Amino acid sequence: MAVIVLGVSHHGAPLDVRERLAFRPHEVVPALERLRETAGAHEGVLLSTCNRTELYLVEGDAQAAGAGWALLAERLGEEASGYGYVRRDREAVAHLFRVAAGMDSMVIGEAQIHGQVRDAWEASRPASGAVLNRLFQSALLVGGRVRSETALGHGAMSVSSAAVKLAKKIFGSLSGRRAMVLGAGEMAELALASLQHEGVRAAVVANRTFERAQVLATRYGATAVHYDEAWSALADVDVLLCSTAAPRPVVTVDRVRDAVERRGDRPLCILDIALPRDVVAEVGKLANVFLYDLDDLRAMVSASVERRRQELPAAESVISGEVEKFWQWVAGLAAVPVLTQVREEMNRLRERELAAALRRLPDLTPAQREAVEHFSQSLMNKFLHEPTIRLRAAAANGRGLGVVDVARYLFALDDRSPGHTPPDAPANANDAAIGDPSESTTPKEIH
Repeated sequence: MAVIVLGVSHHGAPLDVRERLAFRPHEVVPALERLRETAGAHEGVLLSTCNRTELYLVEGDAQAAGAGWALLAERLGEEASGYGYVRRDREAVAHLFRVAAGMDSMVIGEAQIHGQVRDAWEASRPASGAVLNRLFQSALLVGGRVRSETALGHGAMSVSSAAVKLAKKIFGSLSGRRAMVLGAGEMAELALASLQHEGVRAAVVANRTFERAQVLATRYGATAVHYDEAWSALADVDVLLCSTAAPRPVVTVDRVRDAVERRGDRPLCILDIALPRDVVAEVGKLANVFLYDLDDLRAMVSASVERRRQELPAAESVISGEVEKFWQWVAGLAAVPVLTQVREEMNRLRERELAAALRRLPDLTPAQREAVEHFSQSLMNKFLHEPTIRLRAAAANGRGLGVVDVARYLFALDDRSPGHTPPDAPANANDAAIGDPSESTTPKEIH
């Protein structure tokens, strides 16, 4: 068994690649089930955000990683691994913990990724299992610890607030400006809060589901408009922030051109923080239109990132300890079935030898027979007590997987080689004489 993560992120994949590799919620479970059925992945969770697409797998064989890259390549139309990374076991666990804590985000310390990790786990539940459920539960706890025990998230911007800061740099100030938010999800709500904080005079919320737009607009003192009315309202706003979940661009040249012509020389700032993108690139070529997407936010957040990098060592300390705790638990999982197998095998041998001894002692009373059986059980338990304690201790200090392999070998639990002699069949007469202590016990001596 191996825990692996493979995927791409803003660190190595440009926006157009991340866009093509994004999964919508209804696509997650079918993709994971396909990997489980055809590629030896026992469990899977798919995390897809604006800045990353990652597959977390419990790998039953070496095919799972290759199949994961093949799945992504189908969407990309070319080899995907050149843009991404693979991490295994402890490194995979540490990677997820860093992601959940906001340490691997474009905006270091941003809090939204914590909820996105939780949502990805929930959406993938039909394909996850004991290991990944424990891993993602641990990741969410680690993310909370990093935020509460370090200053990593103090003063951190979200992608939405970074976009609003970018608009502020363009206009000098947003006080008295008008803005429109296209979308009604979490990112749109964060954008509305940031716009309000920067003094935007009036805000408009447009969404395909008008009721959701109304709820969000009411919460922030904005005005809700029907989706079809949004394009005519563009003539009256200074900033358009786009954050829908549409599978393809919704802001086209035709929809923007008429509004631009009615604006005169007034600039229109369009901030596209959606993935896939909401705005076609050609819109940015229109006169007095300034279009920015996710990758354009990098320079905006760099100063804030540098300040919070000082908190990374403290956060890494939290993560390293939690990685070891999780891996000890994984090692313990490997030890449990081996201990069970050893006990079952020893008990089978005990019962066989007990039956043989009792056949040679036909005159024992029921109480004596019970005493002999109790003796055999007690002796077996005492023989197994110390190995059991030591195997569990090995799992607790990180040596469990190696010790488990030794135990499997010593007790021939996985031996399927030709000519292998099972434990209850002596290889030759000499072995039988040496290995069967009952042969040296005279029945008359037991009363």
